Amino acid sequence: MKSRFFGHIYGGFGLTLILSLTLTGCGAGSGGTSTQPQTEAAQSDIAIGQVTPGVTPFIASVYLTGKSTALLTQVTYTIQPRPNSVAKPLQVNWDITALANRGYIGLNLIKFPVAGLYQNYNNSVSYLLTFKDSSVQTLQGSIQTEAYADPTGDYLNPTIVQPLSSATSLGYSYMLLKSLLDSPVIVDTDAQLRWVIPNVRPSEAVYFIEGQFIIGNGGVSQVQLVDLDGSQSALPVNLPQPLLGSFTHNIDPGPNGLLAEFNGIDDLGISLDDIVSEIAPFSGAAPYQTFDMADIISSYMNANGDNGSEFVRPGVDWFHLNATTYDASDNTVIISGREDFLIKVNYEPPHEIVWILGDPTKYWYTFPSLRAKALTLTSGGLYPVGQHGVSITSDGYVMIFNDGEGSVNQPPGAPEGVYRSYSAVSAYSIDKASMTATEVWDFSYNESLLSEICGSVYEAPGKTYLVDYTATDNGASTHLVGLDANHNVAFDFKYKSTPPCDAAWNSIPIPMENMTINQ
Repeated sequence: MKSRFFGHIYGGFGLTLILSLTLTGCGAGSGGTSTQPQTEAAQSDIAIGQVTPGVTPFIASVYLTGKSTALLTQVTYTIQPRPNSVAKPLQVNWDITALANRGYIGLNLIKFPVAGLYQNYNNSVSYLLTFKDSSVQTLQGSIQTEAYADPTGDYLNPTIVQPLSSATSLGYSYMLLKSLLDSPVIVDTDAQLRWVIPNVRPSEAVYFIEGQFIIGNGGVSQVQLVDLDGSQSALPVNLPQPLLGSFTHNIDPGPNGLLAEFNGIDDLGISLDDIVSEIAPFSGAAPYQTFDMADIISSYMNANGDNGSEFVRPGVDWFHLNATTYDASDNTVIISGREDFLIKVNYEPPHEIVWILGDPTKYWYTFPSLRAKALTLTSGGLYPVGQHGVSITSDGYVMIFNDGEGSVNQPPGAPEGVYRSYSAVSAYSIDKASMTATEVWDFSYNESLLSEICGSVYEAPGKTYLVDYTATDNGASTHLVGLDANHNVAFDFKYKSTPPCDAAWNSIPIPMENMTINQ
């Protein structure tokens, strides 16, 4: 990642600092005739200088001063939980290279963001400074923040349907909510709001890595980088036009870059929600691969006895892709098309179709060429219907948020498939040799919640999960639901979500209980 300088905008949020200092890793002699060399930590002159407020109370900039800052290899800050909290302490480990790349290092000075503070609270924050000789220095302070006025009214006071118990083991404590109302939002498993900033163009397409949000701006072909301190910049990503005209839906990790979803114009005409391109956001390099589903599917159908134009209809939302996952086990990608099915294609061109998994009562199944690639669901279970958030679990299962909404953009009179009265999580084992799928496990929350057009599920360490039921209660609410390793409900937080899906159309666990930023 290139070195960059970001300007900082500071709001009027008051903070105070109380500081104490402890040195560890000191060498000491054992007699009056000889001494051991002192460690770099023992000789350190580093102290905390100025502390300035960030653009919201969730952020502060902390200044470390002293000549010994030149000897540091890592700076770690830890924000202790509030009393009676279950969420783990928020801890971020800054590698010195990452601090330099972001322009946080000066002469005898390091200025870095402490992000994830509680609003309206006297935060206890500790700092662990690691030196080149591996000795460490610790600093302890507190940062008082002011109250946050949430312009959306959605995130500060959710309804706690079920709180997380301290007796429940989850593999995550922090969640990224992809908001269409504001910037991305971070909350913890106590339902405390921990990060949000103003003046970010809301977008559904968000990816979080190395303490940065990569945002594909909806409606345009631009990529925005947002740091934890609120700094914003444009990335030099190469997006060939008019094919990759504007971002839509998700951004997922690929084998080389990021798998992003687009609207655009291809050789068939207007493409609505049917193009995936693996982009290199930090360089001007061309995309690694592009998966034009209109071309891939229509070419396959035409070559196998069907008329592809009867199914692939440029200018119509015939596919509605919403998530993609890379399968390293066989170098393929699985693409979720809400209107039709999950489809697996080879990563390398010409991206041959490997299999299709979807509701056989929908329009797509009437075409023999597509039917020939269909997996049969064995032993009952739920076919993917209107699905979102496809991923591959640590067990190698294909997992989806199984919305339950039938097709809404097929030709007049075409079969729309199943409509269910509830949404679920489905995890499938795929046997390509027999062309079968088995629903290994599912979670339906007693068939109590219906999220028709948005939502997600993702795995966290310990085979625990975060489920996002959004646009429930006739579009008025979002439920964030945690599942333990036995698929029992660990927590349920209910947020107001109007318009439907906007509060958190997709949510993912993020490792802010121990996040290392290396670049």
